[in-house]
Amino acid sequence: MGTGAVIAIVIGAVLVLLLLAWALPRSRERRNEQLRSRAGEERYEARNRELAAEQSQATADERAARARRESAQAEERARHAEREREQAAVHAERADQIDPDVDDADVDTGDSRESESRFSDDASTTRR
Repeated sequence: MGTGAVIAIVIGAVLVLLLLAWALPRSRERRNEQLRSRAGEERYEARNRELAAEQSQATADERAARARRESAQAEERARHAEREREQAAVHAERADQIDPDVDDADVDTGDSRESESRFSDDASTTRR
């Protein structure tokens, strides 16, 4: 092989090395840019999902609070109803004590079924 051929091969090799030295950083930079873009899309998606999760949690918390309030109100209504029943029993007992038509034996037994039937009998005779 002649000297000219060796010089041509060396120059060709140097040109290939220079071309690679120029192209590799550019392709690496392009790949990094693509990765940055994908990372940005993932962050955007993560933020959207985080916002949706926060909104769902807020809705769930609000519903739970409403349920607790309604439960407390229902308990208060039940306590009120129990107080009303107690007052009704006190008034019924007082009425039995005052009513001259009620036997003392009925009052002493405290039989509520007899009292109820007495009230319904009184109501039916009143309507007649």
